[in-house]
Amino acid sequence: MPGLYSLLRPLVFCLDPEQAHTLTLNGLDLAHKLRLIRAPAPRSHSGVKVMGLDFPAVVGLAAGLDKNGDHIDALAALGFGFIEVGTVTPRPQPGNPRPRMFRIPQAEAIINRMGFNNLGVDHLVQRVKQARFDGIIGINIGKNFDTPIEKAVDDYVLGLQKVYVHADYVTVNISSPNTANLRELQNKDQLGGLLSALKQEQQRLQRHHDKYVPLVLKIAPDVDDAGLKVIAETLIAYGIDGVIATNTTLSRQGVEGLPHGDEQGGLSGAPLTQASTQVVKTLYRLLGDKLPIIAAGGILSAEDAQAKLDAGARLVQVYSGLIYRGPHLVRDIIESCHIGLALDAAGQ
Repeated sequence: MPGLYSLLRPLVFCLDPEQAHTLTLNGLDLAHKLRLIRAPAPRSHSGVKVMGLDFPAVVGLAAGLDKNGDHIDALAALGFGFIEVGTVTPRPQPGNPRPRMFRIPQAEAIINRMGFNNLGVDHLVQRVKQARFDGIIGINIGKNFDTPIEKAVDDYVLGLQKVYVHADYVTVNISSPNTANLRELQNKDQLGGLLSALKQEQQRLQRHHDKYVPLVLKIAPDVDDAGLKVIAETLIAYGIDGVIATNTTLSRQGVEGLPHGDEQGGLSGAPLTQASTQVVKTLYRLLGDKLPIIAAGGILSAEDAQAKLDAGARLVQVYSGLIYRGPHLVRDIIESCHIGLALDAAGQ
């Protein structure tokens, strides 16, 4: 697999990144239908229990790659223990004008300003219902671009209502840099109001459906230590079940002077590795074992994944690493990381 991907990648990288994205996912669907790829049998030592859920493997797919949930089963065949789909908004929206995704191969980085382009929550729910994947499915929810920030809570509550019974966990995305003013929701007062409303709705839905679906918050890597302290305290205060660290960054450290390095949008990939790991370390110092951390950002090798676990994460997610290193990255992480440590920590 590593050799095949290394041969195919230059051909794929000749295409526009968004075209290549669509072509690759459609090709993956075809390969899965023809049974050219199939998920490996889970290893007895590779699972971990987090948020009361049994994750078949410690590595998952980050949100953004399959926004509409159209490719869940084909992606699952790569070996992921969990797949997070979205970000999805209540209403369909086209996202920002193209071009809006840029590769920076010299730095193994990607800049995107997609803007939550998706077909809406009702489409995604139908696709999730049709999926046969028996691992964990997370659904990442956001607000529509034209919903005023002061009414953002309404979009998130509606999104939670729509996806609740179809998700194993729900991620609240308030950290994308590509929707105007969205990151303001990370500020103390607005964050408290949002999480309070979502927690109340989660409790109502739990009673109505007799099912508890954990709530997870996804945060930016650009929050300073004081801001992380506020976020950690707010997560604990409102009983949120987990946190994903991190989304893409507005920093351009590591891509200065490179082609496309000055494009607007969120930067992901290798330049984010250290900053994201530092956020995980800081969050773990603040949270301890009160709620789990899911690490994302700059994971391009099993060593990167292990560093996130060592920093305090319980699970890891990949996206840009999959683009640059190929599908074998998933199995490398599963086979190389010290999953036994995670299992020991989970036995509580």
